[in-house]
Amino acid sequence: MRIELATLPGDPARPNEDFVSAVLPASGQGGALVLLDGVTPPPDGDDGCEHGVPWFTARLGGALLELCATRRELTLRHCLSDAIVRAADAHRTHCDLGHRRTPQATVVAARWDEERVEYLVLSDSVLLVDGADGAVTPVLDDRIARLAALGPVTDAHRNAEGGFHTAAADPAVAGLAVTGALPRAEVRALAALSDGAARWVEVFAEGDWTACAALLAKSGPHALVDRVRAAELADPDRRLFRRGKVHDDAAAVYAEL
Repeated sequence: MRIELATLPGDPARPNEDFVSAVLPASGQGGALVLLDGVTPPPDGDDGCEHGVPWFTARLGGALLELCATRRELTLRHCLSDAIVRAADAHRTHCDLGHRRTPQATVVAARWDEERVEYLVLSDSVLLVDGADGAVTPVLDDRIARLAALGPVTDAHRNAEGGFHTAAADPAVAGLAVTGALPRAEVRALAALSDGAARWVEVFAEGDWTACAALLAKSGPHALVDRVRAAELADPDRRLFRRGKVHDDAAAVYAEL
């Protein structure tokens, strides 16, 4: 089994808001991986929290990885719900968890054993499933993309009915995640990417998801992140490729099962 991961801040002067980790073995069998992309607070820093997004992603990501690895009797949705409660309990007495921009994150989680592979995706990070037959399938929560096709996506859409959803302080959001399971024999490898790493496909169109999985298999996550940075540096004014930030935090994990 091979597992590699990489992460790089978009701005070296700011803490990285992404979280990525993996564990072997999980409860004595298989493994698990978790990737979170923390949502950057507004420019004025008003998110109702005294701790900040990196603190939150570390709390939520650590709790989720532990639950995925040690509580195999729980579904991944249940693991995410419990992890959100743990993170919220760690700061609910000090912070305004009802604030629309309370620290929050996208989520990818996967877990496997000898029989099956389970997965969960919430918001705009992506999971790639590299099948034993050579087909690469992206698992996407496309709610933001569908909203963007209709017009500007605003804070009014955030964790709102008919909008898009992230893991913040409400455990019920776990029930809205995209989930599924596959026979273990049908999966050769898994890869999780924050949207900063997924820019290689989604923004810069350097290749499709199949080419992205091939790059990860051959050269690993560091190579993917380096190529994203090179593409960003080649378009510093964002004239050729529209994006919210010149550079974004990027994280990727590749697990060859």
